[in-house]
This record gives sequence, C-alpha cells and structure tokens, in this order.
Amino acid sequence: MDPRRDRQRRRGTAVGDQVPVRCPVCRRTHTFAAPVYPCACGAPLAPPLLRGAPAEPIHHRTWTDDWVTVRCLACGRQDQWPQPELGCPCGTVLRVPVRPVTAFPASSASAASSSSRTASAASASGSPLAPPGTPSGPSAAGSAPDPGPAGRPAHIPLPRTAPVPRPTFHPVTIRTARDAVTAAALYLRWLGFQEVVQPEERSASGIDLRGPGLVAQVDPTTRPATLRAVECLWLNGLSASSVSVFFSLAGYAADARARADDLGVPLFVMDLTGTPQPVNGPADDLLSSGV
Repeated sequence: MDPRRDRQRRRGTAVGDQVPVRCPVCRRTHTFAAPVYPCACGAPLAPPLLRGAPAEPIHHRTWTDDWVTVRCLACGRQDQWPQPELGCPCGTVLRVPVRPVTAFPASSASAASSSSRTASAASASGSPLAPPGTPSGPSAAGSAPDPGPAGRPAHIPLPRTAPVPRPTFHPVTIRTARDAVTAAALYLRWLGFQEVVQPEERSASGIDLRGPGLVAQVDPTTRPATLRAVECLWLNGLSASSVSVFFSLAGYAADARARADDLGVPLFVMDLTGTPQPVNGPADDLLSSGV
C-alpha cells in the first residue's frame, strides 16, 4: 500500500480508491476512482466503492438512486453524497456500486462520544459551544446578522456601487457544444477571471472550465440543468476552494435554481448568440462587481 494513503487511512480520512469497472454493454474494462469531496469537518471524503460488484447501466434516474449515504471516518458524520458514475465511450452511463454504511467504527464512536461529553459539559456550565476563533461576550452579542427563514443567514447582496469598467463583450455564435464552452470561457475572462482554461476532455466530475479560484460547468443540452448538476458543481468548487459558476442553454429546473440561491452558485443562461444572462442573485452580484 502507498505509505501516503496508509497514513490517511490511519488518520481516519477518506481517499478515492481505484477499482476496475466493466461495461456490460461493450465489455470494456475501465479504472475508476470515486471523486473526493470535503466533509463538513474538513476531512477529504469519497464514497467507498464496492470492489467486484458489477456496474449497472443507468436507463432512468430517481432521487434515491442518484444519492448514497456516506460516513466520514474522521468525525462519524453521515451525509448524502452523489452516487459515483462512469461514462463509457460506448455511450452507456454506469452506476458504480458503493459499500453500504455499516456499524459505527470504534475510532469514530470514541470521537463522537468525546464530542457528546464536551457538549454536555458545556450545556451544564451554561456556555454554548462555538467554533474556534468565534468572538464571545457582550461585544459579539449584538454583531450577528439577523437570521433568514428557517434560521438560515439572510442573503446580504453586495453594495451597488458604480459598475466595473469593462470593454464591450463580444460573444461567439453557438453552433456546437464546444462553442458553448468557448463562449462561457470568453465571458468569464471578461468578468475578470484569469487563465481560464478548457481541458482537452471533459472530466468525470463534469467541470468544463478551470482557472485560479474558479470551476465552471456548461450544459449545452436542450434540457434544464438539474438539482444534482448544481450540487455537484458546488461540491467541486468547495473542494477546490473556488468560485462555482454554471452556464446552461436550456435554463434550470425550479429546485436547481432554489438550491443555487441557497449555496450562492451564480447561474447564467446563454442564447445561441453566445451572450450569457444572469438568472439569480449570485449571478447578478458577480456581474455587477466582477472578480
């Protein structure tokens, strides 16, 4: 075993294991590694692949099939993560099996028990727990913003100052899917993102464009972008500590737009002239302020 991977396992973090995946349609065998996302505790986390289990072609999608429950070995937290998928060159999309969540690991149980005891002690002493570095005392009591609906922080838009001076944007007419990606890259450079590059091949994570502090996805299909696509893009941006930006030709499903607003993901829609238009608040903020 790779010493680095062994150290990561002993620390309780998750790494993306590589497993052989055979397409039942064309019989090709591929090497697949599950994408790694950050847990809420900060540890890298990847769905544990079930080695030896056959991959299944995806003929139709449901919410239950698109998400799996994964436990973080570092903090014991269980969350819903995107079901690993592999696109075969023959055109088949394969669902890669994941090991189900079993009994709570001893090391994680010990850590969770310790956290529970700490929380109980804090409750008994009347001192609420707060993340490290959080201000306390009377000076902090009046500085917190009013929560929004359901206890979530209210969206505070950027101050509307004078528009960032930019040259006139010159779009590229969209005739192919490649043109759509090119138009999005030009627009991101116009907004101020530097060194926006387009990989030779689209990555398994669906990222079409990258740059320092930026990940972007372009959906050139005739169907509205889905909730899953928006959430996966946001997770990739979170993992890379980057801004996530989504472009679509056919718009967005209602639940995808609502989730993008919650996560602060800018959404743009493009017409065939190649001119993106913002469709939510985060996109308006990005357009008005630039990078």
